[in-house]
Amino acid sequence: MDLLMTVINVAYFVAAILFIVGLKQMSSPTTARRGIIWAGIGMVLATVVTFAHPELKGTVNYLLIVLGIAIGGGVAWWSGRRVAMTDMPQMIALYNGMGGGAAAGIGAIYLLQADPETSSDVILAIAVLGSLIGSVAFSGSMVAFAKLQGLMNTTVHFPGQQWLNLVLFAVTVLLGASLALSGGDVNGGVLLVFFVLALAFGVLMTLPIGGADMPVVISLYNALTGLAVGFKGLVLDNPALMIAGIVVGAAGTLLTQLMAKAMNRKISNVLFKQFGGSSGGDAESVTGSLKPIEASDAGIMMAFANKVIIVPGYGMAVAQAQHKIWELTQLLIQRDVAVKFAIHPVAGRMPGHMNVLLAEAGVPYDIIYDLDEINNEFKTADVAIVIGANDVVNPVARTDPDSPIYGMPILNADQAKNVIVIKRGQGAGFSGIENHLFYADNTRMLYGDGQKAASGLIAAIKEIG
Repeated sequence: MDLLMTVINVAYFVAAILFIVGLKQMSSPTTARRGIIWAGIGMVLATVVTFAHPELKGTVNYLLIVLGIAIGGGVAWWSGRRVAMTDMPQMIALYNGMGGGAAAGIGAIYLLQADPETSSDVILAIAVLGSLIGSVAFSGSMVAFAKLQGLMNTTVHFPGQQWLNLVLFAVTVLLGASLALSGGDVNGGVLLVFFVLALAFGVLMTLPIGGADMPVVISLYNALTGLAVGFKGLVLDNPALMIAGIVVGAAGTLLTQLMAKAMNRKISNVLFKQFGGSSGGDAESVTGSLKPIEASDAGIMMAFANKVIIVPGYGMAVAQAQHKIWELTQLLIQRDVAVKFAIHPVAGRMPGHMNVLLAEAGVPYDIIYDLDEINNEFKTADVAIVIGANDVVNPVARTDPDSPIYGMPILNADQAKNVIVIKRGQGAGFSGIENHLFYADNTRMLYGDGQKAASGLIAAIKEIG
């Protein structure tokens, strides 16, 4: 028995190393695929050795466990291959919610089966806390999924909303405290109400959050799910769960902070204040006019440029234009035009959304730059192409203290000699703020679907020869 437990613990330790190495490699696009494979191997190892754990013998139905893994894995494999890249944020939110829900479910079973004679108050408290966090992450992620999928309005507001959330959270915490102090004699009715209120709080907390804040919300719930899983590892005395949860929680927390910093917003503002719409002050008025341009003229401008910087946004994802943009880039490179891509940290609907799309299209990593690396180069660019991006290139973030996005670091696309904005219409961005870049003297609007507009640019450049 001692030898078996030693083998199991060593396997868990190896799996933990694989998790950490995999996560580290995921931090770079060039090694991300390898990192996913290593982390996956670690998860398979941890799962397989758990079947040999002596505490499971005679207490679980192995057939049901294997059946559950097969069904869940099959659905994940099928959906992962079929889901379009434009829908990847929804899938991430959905899967992240499943992790939180699983942690909450483990907590519920542990609390129901707690033995008053052997239950530790500390472990009970950790089980309750993990269940609370997992429930909030689950229901909040489901609302995020529904919003990103277009199943509900972007934001839902009503009078006294934050006070209701505060009262709901306080009652949930009090019920959780009563469960933690029950000494293992858990009342099923109290436990049910606790979970219902925790799930309701996750829903109500996410309802008022707008789509412009979704990258921050997704990474925040990712962190909460990791934390909940880590707590369940402590409850079950499972090192693999502990380490996996801690790693995911830490990574999600850091990513959330980076996303919030990229928007110049505090986490509390994301959760409790509306972003966009009315600024609450006398916002800077728009001057100038929208100046359209034809694809043929824009193509000539780009073909004879020395440097072109492309700024992709969610509109590119919606139009699935990344492949056409890469084809356009290749044509320009063949004409000795220096082409670079500028990625804002919160472009798209999840962290790294644009990077994933460009990687799928085959764009080399060495011409993709983040905000800090590329921003000073816009001054030397002959043309900046903005395709589907809006708020992340809005110059009022630098000039208008009354704007909701004031102080948010933006890409300095307006500093290029010429700016071409590919946009389907004249509406405001996802935050509802008018973009002053569109009215600038050096900006021209190329209206139309992103893929069709890119095809028009390609045709124009090919005609030049």
